[in-house]
Amino acid sequence: MVADQTDIRDLERQWRDALFAKDVGRLRELIHPQFKLVGIRSTGTVGVSLEDWLIALQKMDLISLEVRVMDSLRLDQTIVATVDAQWKLRFMGHAIDERVLLTDVWVNTDEGWRVVRRHSSPVPAGVSIE
Repeated sequence: MVADQTDIRDLERQWRDALFAKDVGRLRELIHPQFKLVGIRSTGTVGVSLEDWLIALQKMDLISLEVRVMDSLRLDQTIVATVDAQWKLRFMGHAIDERVLLTDVWVNTDEGWRVVRRHSSPVPAGVSIE
């Protein structure tokens, strides 16, 4: 819990719940317009804007999604969170069962706390992250 009572675990849960519900209105409240998802995969890196991410969301059939905030750091109007996430989904006909380590950067704007960057890296099978 940070000084202004903002709980990063709550923000991450709100994002997870809105994602699972495909609640685009709520997602737009939680995600900064200049958001970018940066992903590292065996096929290379990818950078996805908010609008492209919302389009991709419509092609996802989420089965399960768990998020656990492992660490966070608040610096004035910014929170950096390290998140362990596990999700199962179907995306454009492909089954995905993936565990990823996320770094989320939240900024406190006039509209409230919003995530502006997410970095996602897969966790190889058998690797423990604590």
